[in-house]
Amino acid sequence: MPLRPDGLLTHELNPDDPHPQDHCGVFGVSAAGQEVAKLTYFGLFALQHRGQESAGIAVSNGSRIMVFKDMGLVSQVFDEPTLNSLEGNLAVGHTRYSTTGASVWGNAQPTLAAHSDGSLALCHNGNLTNTDELEALLAERIGARKVPHKKRMDSSSDTMILSALLASYEDRSLEQAALEVLPTLRGAFCLTFMDEGTLYAARDAQGIRPLSIGRLPEGGVVIASETAALDIVGAVYERDVLPGEMVVVEGEAIRSHRFAEAKPKHCLFEYVYLSRPDTILTGRRVHNMRVKIGKLLAREFPADADLVIPTPESGIPAAIGFAAGSGIPYGLGLVRNAYVGRTFIQPSNAMRQMGIRMKLNPLPDVVRGKRIVVVDDTIVRGNTQRQVVAMLRQAGAKEVHVRISAPPVEWPCFYGIDFATRDELIAPGMSIEEIAEAIGADSLGHISLDGLVKATHVDKDDLCRACFDGEYPVGPQDLPLAQLRTMPIKKNEPPKNEPLKKES
Repeated sequence: MPLRPDGLLTHELNPDDPHPQDHCGVFGVSAAGQEVAKLTYFGLFALQHRGQESAGIAVSNGSRIMVFKDMGLVSQVFDEPTLNSLEGNLAVGHTRYSTTGASVWGNAQPTLAAHSDGSLALCHNGNLTNTDELEALLAERIGARKVPHKKRMDSSSDTMILSALLASYEDRSLEQAALEVLPTLRGAFCLTFMDEGTLYAARDAQGIRPLSIGRLPEGGVVIASETAALDIVGAVYERDVLPGEMVVVEGEAIRSHRFAEAKPKHCLFEYVYLSRPDTILTGRRVHNMRVKIGKLLAREFPADADLVIPTPESGIPAAIGFAAGSGIPYGLGLVRNAYVGRTFIQPSNAMRQMGIRMKLNPLPDVVRGKRIVVVDDTIVRGNTQRQVVAMLRQAGAKEVHVRISAPPVEWPCFYGIDFATRDELIAPGMSIEEIAEAIGADSLGHISLDGLVKATHVDKDDLCRACFDGEYPVGPQDLPLAQLRTMPIKKNEPPKNEPLKKES
């Protein structure tokens, strides 16, 4: 694993350009006689929160695959004439933000590659942790000079390497090639891919990222990163793609292959922040789980206050739960500009800061003279909370108590979330009191890890909690955990999970 210029460990392929890692939305549809490009367009709209830097759609008419992709939001990339030109029965789509490659057109997805049976188009959500091994395997198969390496090709993403590896099996069908390649992948991956006549989807053995299957009432199969995207296109949720499973969709028929033993480690961060509140994860609505998280948070870390407000939009369900659990009235104290994207997934710190200022505005008439509890989903770098607390004080709030519906984020994610190195996080080496002082809050409380797990109704051993407790589900052969655990951080004092008031 390479080092950054400052000597710290990084999991990026290009240490000189440490962008956020891949967390994207994928979509696929097989529906004869329907406008599959438009169905994919609306599905990607529902998944826009999972990536806002580029979008793309590939469509097959049975004899050839056409791909259209560009930088920008789904609504910026596609228009009516473009969608009308993408005619066919199969489609896959992708919405992206910076992955192991840079935020450039060449890394937009779907990727397209020539295969023995024709072409393949592939969309990937997640992050592969053994890219070097895959590059070496690909070099053995096609020669080192042809490997789509970051220094020679227009794409430095792990997705391009995966596409090239699938295409390298010239004597096998895409289905056979996938069954050879998928067991070699490490890390997090949810895939939708296709050749001219068949739609495929696959999920890593840990099931870190979600992937669901639905059926259209008019006939057809839809696969999407979240069940909310199924709802938007009118598909009825049928089941999840299982961890370690590849599904093959031919028309409306679904076949299944098990390429790895299921070892569920569902991403706990999906329950807290990443997934839409109307999505179903592991059989339960995300909104309901987040409300329960808020109730448990109020029990674990109460506050003497006059009003509970959320940091919109992602803090709303937990704030509703906190108000219900504490008996403190719930209100709207911050107004969000709906046309500003999530600050969490912007690719540079300067853009994050600008996004926060543009995104939220306080309501002085609501907060003036009151002791406020502001509920948010996480503290990652502390940028949002610092500015929110400052804005509320400027608007006349008497006290500002911050409550967070996740434990302190102390470890980097290697499976597709936007914090790459430990020194980027605010929690490692700082006590809760120090963090409260750093963001300007009168008090700060995080829900406990056990409380958060309880709210999901999922067994703790079946959840990836790595960003909270450093226990990574992919083993030491894939991640140098000994080196990771000795990475330098701000201070050596570990954070403490207890609410402490800032001394006056």
